[in-house]
Amino acid sequence: MEEEVAVRSLAALAQPVRLRIFRALVVVGHAGMTPGAMQEGLEIPAATLSFHLKELLHAGLVTQERASRNLIYRAAYDRMNALLAFLTENCCQGEACGTSGADADAAAACNC
Repeated sequence: MEEEVAVRSLAALAQPVRLRIFRALVVVGHAGMTPGAMQEGLEIPAATLSFHLKELLHAGLVTQERASRNLIYRAAYDRMNALLAFLTENCCQGEACGTSGADADAAAACNC
């Protein structure tokens, strides 16, 4: 991941409402959620939710898919994992963590 992409992702998450939305999408998993379900569950007005979803989409942290008349939003796990890997790639004072960088759980398994 390039530094510019990481900064854009972190900036998008550095806002309380967007962080709540992203975390809710992570919790529901690959099934995703409609804006209506997010609005109801997170108690966020529709216009506010729309604005924040647009920012998360622009940062590449969520995906959007049309399913019939509904939009389904999902957390972009590949981007999330790439961001975590970017943040921890130089952990352990530059020494290897003992896990593979390609391993999605490498950041969590590092025992620095």
